[in-house]
Amino acid sequence: MSSEYLVPVAQLLRDVPSRIGVSFEAPFDEAHEFAPRGVAETDVFPEANVRVALSLESFSGGLWAKGRVVAPWHGTCRRCSAPVLGLSEVLVRERFVDERGPGDEETYLIENDFVDLAPLVHDAIFLDLPLAPLCREDCRGLCPYCGIDRNEATCDCQTPIDPRWATLDGLRFTGAEPEESNDV
Repeated sequence: MSSEYLVPVAQLLRDVPSRIGVSFEAPFDEAHEFAPRGVAETDVFPEANVRVALSLESFSGGLWAKGRVVAPWHGTCRRCSAPVLGLSEVLVRERFVDERGPGDEETYLIENDFVDLAPLVHDAIFLDLPLAPLCREDCRGLCPYCGIDRNEATCDCQTPIDPRWATLDGLRFTGAEPEESNDV
């Protein structure tokens, strides 16, 4: 199966140092490798188009992938539970190598003179997704007592008084302020 994410790099690896630009749009998860996340989690639709604009630069032993990855995401507002849409725009700078050596655990592999940019794109986008998005910065959320959306209406709910502390509500101090003590 041919994929936009697979880039031939044989010529690039032969002519060190050299550079090519790679730019395309492709579905985020065409093969549906990732299970959908829960309703309350931020996610990317599998068919959502991802924009990739990278420069691949060869060096002795591998390639640098530098550029930008952009993908739309969807989630649920952490305060009012409204649907939220957003856009992740991530700057990437990653290495591709023929073989991983000591210290190369976080690199991507060059396989059969091709680099597969899909793992790089998926990692960059998943790491950039907001954990608790807001529908807007001034979201007032839901009333914890009646559940009304405070962005759309108001309510007269009062915080209930905890009976264990109710006696303190009647406590009032009158008279002069206590004097400061100079005792050491």
